[in-house]
Amino acid sequence: MRVVEVTAYGGPEVLRIARRPEPEPGDVPGRVRVRLKAASVNQEDLKIRSGARADALDALAPPFVLGSDFAGTLLDPAPGMPAGTRVAGFVPWMETGGHGTYAEIILAEPEWLAPIPDDVDYTAAASLPLSSVTARQAVDQLGLPSGSTVLITGASGVVGRFAVQHAVADGLRVIALGLPGDEYELGVLGAAHVMPVPRGAPPAVVTGVLTSLPERVDGIFDAALIGAPLLSALKDDGVFVSASQERMPGAERGISVSAVRGRPDQARLKEMLEQVAARKLMTRVADVMPMEEAAEAHRRVEAGHRPGRLVLLI
Repeated sequence: MRVVEVTAYGGPEVLRIARRPEPEPGDVPGRVRVRLKAASVNQEDLKIRSGARADALDALAPPFVLGSDFAGTLLDPAPGMPAGTRVAGFVPWMETGGHGTYAEIILAEPEWLAPIPDDVDYTAAASLPLSSVTARQAVDQLGLPSGSTVLITGASGVVGRFAVQHAVADGLRVIALGLPGDEYELGVLGAAHVMPVPRGAPPAVVTGVLTSLPERVDGIFDAALIGAPLLSALKDDGVFVSASQERMPGAERGISVSAVRGRPDQARLKEMLEQVAARKLMTRVADVMPMEEAAEAHRRVEAGHRPGRLVLLI
């Protein structure tokens, strides 16, 4: 089967098409085979490829296969899902030994999978799992009661857009930090107030924008990884959830600080895919490219060419 391998740490040019043996039933006890139709390119893929995650990978080194999000067709039956079922999910890449989803066939734990409704195509399904589940788990981690106010940074990004929608669905009042020009769209998604912040704005600019907040907020989900400059906008004893452990501020004024780590959740993903089919949850596919152009796909994601998730056709 064809895969896209990271041949060495470096830029997008290190991504190459290669051939590997197809997995067989029972190669990993308990896992089932999925023939992929689509896989998404995530920011974490770029960090792993560049070598920024090398210290965390221990003995794992190139060549390996990137990718977490996927959509495809079951080749083996799984509980409640016969062979032939259209499924989507994401693999916890760090636990797979470098066997990611830039491949024609993968082995997956059944609990990583959820059926794709008939009205959702493979590309839309592949754009959803990791980002939407992580955003949902971040909002859950905030633990705010309905009517509370939450500040969501990076609201124009993939995770941020999902977080806005999940928070609104929970009855939270959302203040969104997004890119200039996205005010209308984020308002349509349910944000009560949108504060435009230019991409890559320094902390002083962010702090200046926050001074226009009429009141401090009950919780913050920091999808943009701004960190400590946000704390001035948070009430005493508030809740701060970061999208990464790398940019967590120190706790102060009784504020609870933690980071979210997206984990597969079959029930939640099934619900989200059904919401996409019912037009109650909006996902955005920035572009669709063949697997053979994975290197170019990485270049485009690094350049921030278009908002949304870039999807590889397998």
